[in-house]
Amino acid sequence: MEYRTLGYELQDHVARITLNRPDAGNTLDGEMGRELMHAAIRCSEDRAVRAVLLSGAGRMFCVGGDLKSFAAQGERLSAHLKELAGMLHMAISRFVRMDAPLVVAVNGAAGGGGMSFVLAADLVLAAESAKFTMAYTRAGLSPDGGSTFFLPRIVGVRRALELALTNRVLTAREAQEWGLVTRVVPDAALAAEAQTLAAQLAAGATRAFGAAKRLLHHSSSESLETQMELEAQAIAERSRGADAREGIAAFIAKRAPRFGGE
Repeated sequence: MEYRTLGYELQDHVARITLNRPDAGNTLDGEMGRELMHAAIRCSEDRAVRAVLLSGAGRMFCVGGDLKSFAAQGERLSAHLKELAGMLHMAISRFVRMDAPLVVAVNGAAGGGGMSFVLAADLVLAAESAKFTMAYTRAGLSPDGGSTFFLPRIVGVRRALELALTNRVLTAREAQEWGLVTRVVPDAALAAEAQTLAAQLAAGATRAFGAAKRLLHHSSSESLETQMELEAQAIAERSRGADAREGIAAFIAKRAPRFGGE
């Protein structure tokens, strides 16, 4: 598929998705929403994809929805937002549910929908100059992109309310302290560090990563006994895979494992 608002490249089992509307702050419009949905489905369906790296072109990561395109909708804005949110939500759901880990590299500002990508990611690297804000209520809108699901689970309800209601801007270091960011790196090192991390994950036990992601996402809604049963089922299922056999054999032989992603 050809993309107009995204860059998409698959190399060495890493799918690199680049938000590519730099002149508009990589804001989300209908076309980008549709392309992100298709790219996420593509990543979740392609067994060759063992890690996904999401970044933004230019000076910004993603500052949210394209308010200029919203204004142009006139009386159709409500219907347009339902359509755009539906496509965005499909993309985020696929990224979260797929086995391959999602790494997000944040340069510049992450706001609105950009913040939602940060919250939904498995691992987040941020440039020292990066900024984070919810931004929705500043435009008279309410949050979307799964942010009201992930944010209170990461920072707690009180801090989530502060971010949603005051649109407080967090520095990269503050975002790391609040648990929104995995690691802060120098601006000039962001691209290389993110690529190295994605490559490391792409060489790992992909299906085990997926099982771990699902277990962790389910844990807050399950009892202890149910969660432990889910763990038992998952580890038994993973033991049937080639990567489990390879991982155990490599440990016994005291060598590095060579995982195939199965």
